Amino acid sequence: MIPRFKKNLKVPDPHLKKEQFLEEHNKLAPENLRATVALLSRFREEKASLFHNDDWPIDKFRRPFILWLTSLYERKMID
Repeated sequence: MIPRFKKNLKVPDPHLKKEQFLEEHNKLAPENLRATVALLSRFREEKASLFHNDDWPIDKFRRPFILWLTSLYERKMID
């Protein structure tokens, strides 16, 4: 039987620090999209408009981070 609705995934604490965000992201990411603290810092510099404090909510930042990360790799391949 196919369920009608997806179960809501439990979202971790939305007030993650950078290192916690990195740990959660890397746990969920495939090997080619794993990140480092340096990449997170660069993301924060380039996407400063997303940040209003030191929190790194995984549900808010993970998708933009993945898109940014893949575009970064694509730019490297073109150069």
